[in-house]
Order: sequence, then structure tokens, then C-alpha cells
Amino acid sequence: MKNKNIRFAVQAATIAALYTALTLLANLFGLANYAIQVRFSEALTILPCFTPAAVSGLFLGCLLSNILTGALPLDIVFGSVATLLGAIFTRLLRKYKVLAPLPPIISNTLIIPFVLAFVYNFEGSIWYFALTVGLGEIISCGALGYLLMSAMKRFPKNIFE
Repeated sequence: MKNKNIRFAVQAATIAALYTALTLLANLFGLANYAIQVRFSEALTILPCFTPAAVSGLFLGCLLSNILTGALPLDIVFGSVATLLGAIFTRLLRKYKVLAPLPPIISNTLIIPFVLAFVYNFEGSIWYFALTVGLGEIISCGALGYLLMSAMKRFPKNIFE
């Protein structure tokens, strides 16, 4: 039991660190925040299909990333909750890996536009923000996530077991 707990903690911490590093990289290019977001780190949202530790790792990584990139407090909370919800539902859909990118795409597309409109008061409509966030999530979670999943399918036991 002790080894399982250590493995879980190490996996969660590693995923959180990777998420944070990839978000900071995207932030260098101006892609981590604002109306148009393509966080490379969102590709990691498929990882709950492979390990339950990814749920907490993604949440902590998003929380830390939002703090480090200067997000406002309500964005830190709601952005992290959007990632947490996406991760939980991805974990629940783990038997249907083809659906893995959908929960984070949906949760971010439904939550983040309101953050952009009401927390940051960006000019534009909720529908515009849903479109821009949704497209960014499709690129990050969908395209990049599927690429990562294809690679992960070859080595899941070597990495997470």
C-alpha cells in the first residue's frame, strides 16, 4: 500500500510539473491566457485515461500555472475547476479513449468564456470567447492530446505501472 501511495504522489507531482512547464512555455508565446488560448499543457488532459493520479496532477498543475502566469483570483479558481472537471470526466470515460479529449474541451468551452467576459472584461461576446477557447481546446486537447494518446498506447504499462 505504501508503494502505491508513493507512486500516486510521484505521478501526480510529475504531471503537475509537466503541465506547469508546458503552460509557461505557451505563455512565452502569448498562448496561455487571454481570449485565444492554445496551452500545450492541455494535451496532458488525456492522461486520466492511463492513471488516476492525473486528475489531481492536472488540477494542481493548472492551479500553479494560473498563479504563475498572473491570472486573477477568480480565473485561478474557475480555470482550475474547469480542468478538474475535465480530468474527472476523462477518467470516468477511460474505457472509451476516443472520447478522452471531449470533457476538457467541453468544460473549458463552457466555463472560461464567462471568466474572460466577467473577470477580465475583455471586449467580445460569450459566443466569441466560446469559439476562441473551444478552438484552442480542440487544438490542444484534441489534436495534441490524440498525438500524445497514440504514443501512450504503446507504453502505458512502462510509464504508469
